[in-house]
Amino acid sequence: MTAIDLNADLGEGFGRWRLTDDEQLLSVVTSANVACGFHAGDAATMRRVCELAAERGVTIGAQVSYRDLAGFGRRAMDVPPAELAAEVAYQIGALEVFARAAGARVAYVKPHGALYNRVVHDEEQAAAVVDGVLLADGSLPVLGLPGSRVLELAAGAGLPAVTEAFADRAYTDEGTLVPRDRDGAVVTDPDAVVERSVSLARSGTVAAHSGAHIRVRARSLCLHGDTPGAVELARRVRERLGAAGVRVEAFA
Repeated sequence: MTAIDLNADLGEGFGRWRLTDDEQLLSVVTSANVACGFHAGDAATMRRVCELAAERGVTIGAQVSYRDLAGFGRRAMDVPPAELAAEVAYQIGALEVFARAAGARVAYVKPHGALYNRVVHDEEQAAAVVDGVLLADGSLPVLGLPGSRVLELAAGAGLPAVTEAFADRAYTDEGTLVPRDRDGAVVTDPDAVVERSVSLARSGTVAAHSGAHIRVRARSLCLHGDTPGAVELARRVRERLGAAGVRVEAFA
């Protein structure tokens, strides 16, 4: 039976403001990409999400970002490699405190937003992310786009490299994500998201923004927690995957 992980970005709030329905999504997903305070999240939120994830047996991952609370981590930034490596390690370490307090651990690392897209091609920034992961824990898997530099460098450094696909994001013909400032970058039709999820899990293919079918082999499938109706959509995706003979389970 085909197996795939279902992950979502969680803990993306700050203080009294909450963006994601963490409690409900944690009843559906198998892995939680927890914001570590640089693009969203704060200490109390990280602690709460880690406790909920541990209670429900959901794997905890550190979603690391550029230091950009105002821009939600989606603005391009130029950060010196040594500084970026230290900030990646810092974010992982902060989340690890709360994961361990909840009886769990940080099990993987996923870059967020502008950093995620930057390390697809940027050798220097990708190497800095890998250096940061190694500084925090030399065994943590790195989750990223298939064919990205960060996964290649992670594998070269002895870190498990885990490929990821997006059911609710549009792809270019080259297999990268369509920039969010372009029309159609986010797939909003729930039926389309569900069908794309099954196609990605079963055949490793998806329709690109141009209409061409491209290959995207992935071990984990991401659904964004800030999408309107995210909880119900996640439930539909999981149910449809099961009906299609796909086992949904964490990769770590």
